[in-house]
Amino acid sequence: CLAVCLTAGLLAGCGSQHTYDPNADVATKKVEDDAGRTVEMAETITKIAPSGATATMFLITIAPDMLVGLAATPSRAQRDFIPEELWYLPTFGQFYGAKSTLNMEALIDAEPQVIIDTGDRKANIKADMDSIQKQTGIPTVFFEADLPHMASAYRKLGEMLGRQEQAEKLAQFVEKTVAMAEEKRAQIKPEDVVTIMYGTGASGLAVNAEESSQAQVIELIGAKNAVITDTITDKGGGTQLNMESVYTIEPDVIVLSAGGPYERMETSEWNKLQAVKDGKYYEIPNLPYNWLSAPPSVNMVIGVWWLGQLVYPDIYNDYDIREVAKEYYQLFWHYDLSDEELDEMLARSLYKN
Repeated sequence: CLAVCLTAGLLAGCGSQHTYDPNADVATKKVEDDAGRTVEMAETITKIAPSGATATMFLITIAPDMLVGLAATPSRAQRDFIPEELWYLPTFGQFYGAKSTLNMEALIDAEPQVIIDTGDRKANIKADMDSIQKQTGIPTVFFEADLPHMASAYRKLGEMLGRQEQAEKLAQFVEKTVAMAEEKRAQIKPEDVVTIMYGTGASGLAVNAEESSQAQVIELIGAKNAVITDTITDKGGGTQLNMESVYTIEPDVIVLSAGGPYERMETSEWNKLQAVKDGKYYEIPNLPYNWLSAPPSVNMVIGVWWLGQLVYPDIYNDYDIREVAKEYYQLFWHYDLSDEELDEMLARSLYKN
C-alpha cells in the first residue's frame, strides 16, 4: 500500500521538471534515527519537511522557522496559536499510510534538506522510511515520540537541527510531566481506578480503545480505558460502538472531542448512564489541537496534567491547571495564553461541583 501511495504521489508531481538533491555540493553528516537507520544529510540543516500532522506539531514547537511546508493548512481557530509565517506555507499532505495524500510536486519545489517523521514506532517503520527516502530522494528520519520517548526525541532533534537549548527546555517539561504522572499513578489504589471512555466524532461513539496510541494519556495517569477490543487501531476514533455497548461498559467518566454530543448528553440516549447522571462527562480542550490526541503528539503533554487532575482531584492536587497550561502554551506554542482564552477553553472541561 505504501509503495502504491508514494507512487501515486510521484505521479501527481510528474508534470514538474524540477529535480533536487539536498546533499549535492554541501558538507554532510550521518544521523542515527530510531528506526535503526543511518541517514546522510546536510551538516547544517535550515529547511525541514514534516511527514504528516504528528510531525508538523512536533516541529512547530522546536524549529518553526525551519519548516518549508505543513501537512495541512491551519484552521482559522488554530492560526492564533501558530506563527503567522506558517499560515500560508505549501501543504504536503500525509506521506504514508492509509491516509496518504502526499503532494510530491509541492515537496520537491520546497526543497527541504530532510523529511522528519515522529510518533509511535510501528512494526514496519524502517521499510516506510526507506521507501519515502528512495522515492523522494530526500534524507528521511524517524524519531520515536510517544510520551515515554518524547523527551529523547526532542534531544535528538535538537542535536540534529542545532536547536539544543529549546530542545532541552521542551525535553525537561516532558520529563517532568511523565515523572509526575508515574508518581501519582503509584498512589492510586486498585479499587479506586477510574474507567474512562474517550469518544470522538459527532456521535461520540467513535472511540479510542485501550492500547491505542490515541489513548496514551488515559493509561499514563493511572486510569483504565473502558473500551477493550481484540483489534487495536491507532486511527483516531477507530473503534465504533453503539449505545448498547456503552451501557454494557458503563464508564465512570466520559471525555468527548469537540463537536461531539456534549450539549445533548442529559436529554438524549446517553442520559441514563451513571456518568451522565453524576455530571462526569467533559469536552476535551481542543486548541490549537485536542489535548489528548488527534493526532497523538505534543498536545498529549498538557493532556496529562488536565485529565489527571480532572479524574483524580485528590491525588493530582498540588498544581493549578491554569498555571500549567500557561507555561505549556508559552514553551511549546510560543504563545501567551490569556485568562479569557483559558476560561473559554476549559468551559466544558473542568470538574462539575
